[in-house]
Amino acid sequence: MSTETSGPASPAARYAAVQRSDEFAGLRKALRGFVFPMTVAFFLWYALYVILSAYARDFMGTKVVGNINVAIVFGLLQFVSTFLIAWLYSRYADAKLDPVADRIRAELQGDTAEEARP
Repeated sequence: MSTETSGPASPAARYAAVQRSDEFAGLRKALRGFVFPMTVAFFLWYALYVILSAYARDFMGTKVVGNINVAIVFGLLQFVSTFLIAWLYSRYADAKLDPVADRIRAELQGDTAEEARP
């Protein structure tokens, strides 16, 4: 048995090369540029809800319409903001992340397909 590879580089070496590439670094930066600020914003929004529920009971108990109070409205807005973030991420990924990821994948699969040819 030989430990030599028939292609120009092993799959692990190709993936490591992609990981070190500027294109992949840009993809990671673009992902983090969306995910980190959005996570902080959502965490602060959720923390505001919890803090107000704990320390501003009179405010949260204020009736808005009928038996619906501010706490229920804020609680429902938590769900709305979650779906909004998911929708925004989907749009962001479609526009900024997926094209780059598709190019990287195509390059890797192209290398793999070339090695598989006799």
